Amino acid sequence: MFSDIGALELVTLVVLAVLVFGPDKLPKVIQDVSRFIRKVREFSDSAKQDIRSELGPEFKDFEFEDLNPKTFLRKQLENNDDLKELKELRGTFDLKKEMNEVADAVHGRESTPAPAAVNGSPDLLKKQDKRDDQGTAERPPYDSDAT
Repeated sequence: MFSDIGALELVTLVVLAVLVFGPDKLPKVIQDVSRFIRKVREFSDSAKQDIRSELGPEFKDFEFEDLNPKTFLRKQLENNDDLKELKELRGTFDLKKEMNEVADAVHGRESTPAPAAVNGSPDLLKKQDKRDDQGTAERPPYDSDAT
């Protein structure tokens, strides 16, 4: 419950509680707060048990934490054997190479070798030189008015 409160914050809360409630009433306030927390926990546990009993035996392993979408997806993905196959398939697919092959096929050119890959994946940030049919680099037109 207090896992994210450090020692300095805890000391500050105790000093603040003593100043607000005074040393006379502080033990009574602590008892009342702890009794309230205990009753809320009991109410929560009984509500969970009622829901589990109403759902029936097929939901005996049901956890309320599974209602959180992140937890639900994480559990489903951990139990899924197809996930490994998807990761392998994703690692073998090179979109840039496939697009170059399609573009070359459309323009009737022979496919050029793919750019050097680093760790099995292409460098998508590196700009590629455009080459014409003779293999010379195509330069963009010079616009003297733009400079």
